[in-house]
Amino acid sequence: NSRYQSLRNHPLEVSRRHPFLYAPTILSVAIRYDEMMKNCCRSAEDPTHNLEELVKPVKEDSLRQEHTCGILKKFGERTLKALKLAQISQKFPKADFVTVKKLVTDIANMHKDCCRGDMLDCMRDRILHYVCANQDILSSKIKKCCEKPLLQRSECIVNAENDDKPEDLSPHIREFIEDKGICERFAQEKDTHLARFLYEYSRRHPEFSAQMLLRIGKGYEDLLQECCKAGAPDNCCSRGVGEELKKHIYETESVMKTSCDIYKEKGDYYFQNELLMSFTKKMPQLTSAELIKFTKQMTTVGSKCCQLSQDKLLPCAEENLDLVLGEICRRHLTDPINPGVCHCCSSSYALRRPCMGKLEIDENYVPLSLTPDLFTFHEDLCTTEEEKLQHKKQEMLINLIKYKPQITQEQLSSVTAAFTAMREQCCKEASHEACFVRELTSFASGESLGLAVEGCGQRSFPG
Repeated sequence: NSRYQSLRNHPLEVSRRHPFLYAPTILSVAIRYDEMMKNCCRSAEDPTHNLEELVKPVKEDSLRQEHTCGILKKFGERTLKALKLAQISQKFPKADFVTVKKLVTDIANMHKDCCRGDMLDCMRDRILHYVCANQDILSSKIKKCCEKPLLQRSECIVNAENDDKPEDLSPHIREFIEDKGICERFAQEKDTHLARFLYEYSRRHPEFSAQMLLRIGKGYEDLLQECCKAGAPDNCCSRGVGEELKKHIYETESVMKTSCDIYKEKGDYYFQNELLMSFTKKMPQLTSAELIKFTKQMTTVGSKCCQLSQDKLLPCAEENLDLVLGEICRRHLTDPINPGVCHCCSSSYALRRPCMGKLEIDENYVPLSLTPDLFTFHEDLCTTEEEKLQHKKQEMLINLIKYKPQITQEQLSSVTAAFTAMREQCCKEASHEACFVRELTSFASGESLGLAVEGCGQRSFPG
């Protein structure tokens, strides 16, 4: 019917609205959409009912592709190849270095074509044919994927489990630490030597995130530059590698464990509030809507990853967090946030997450002035819809921090308690609005909450 025909234009709209989507993804959407419409139109169900289910993976794929293009644009082909080398080495640990290197080069070239909008060359067909034709030497986990139609094959392989490590794979990589010829190889073929190290270390550690593996690789490179200098002690490399590994492993595992402990203790809403307090102080220039969106995405990472076993936690958590941080950095490119965020988004891809974690209060930020519209409470606060109420509380929390960035956790707890008491009182009264107006002055002035700016006297609420 005419409605069905008009809705079939949806894949075209998807490609227009998601310019970073690769051609195979768009074609896959068209097929899925066609199947969905046929099923829905045979029933009395509204055809648009399942659109969200169709669009969700499209949005996720578009975000990942935009993320990859962002890495390529900001950090260059060398960084993208290193990232793909770590990921492919983890997924195909039985593959030899030459095979992995070929895949890395082909995939990087494909991304380069896709990111510059060359859709004719932006096709995965050749790579998929190669992977499936050589699955015996690549992975035992992709057999079912390779039996699927071409357009479904790519997504299946990307989401397939990492293959089992070879049984004879030694746990250590002594040739990169103890071999007498390390410095000579590093001097003669630096990139190849570092790529071999990253390949060997990544295939042995599927429990590490790709970003952490890049940090280890960068640490190894820095170490060789020091240890290969004239006069360096004989045990420089062996001692330094151990220290470098411990540093990166401890930092990543402790951050993720602490975050997951907080998430498990507090749950979604209060965990997001913890993130809001932290990120509003780091990035007060972001709007309330942006802060709530980004911290909501981070909370979703917690709900998705913190329930996983230890060997799956780091890859899940850091690689999904990296998508959120990539989005923040793209936001910074369009409208600069502050110098701290600029440094983290520009200096090193591998160190981006630890860098963001170390950011503290933006000392150059000029706090919001206490104006009548900074804290506005209306009778819609008496809603019984918990999600709407939580959203309003979060907006208030953000404004409080933007008004007084140095506010302590104790003060925030006091404000929350005062807000809850005020809401309960006003929602019982006949005129909710009148009560909120009456209570607003004492609440916003912070007179009993310790929110006066130190050394500047008490700020009273105007009007």
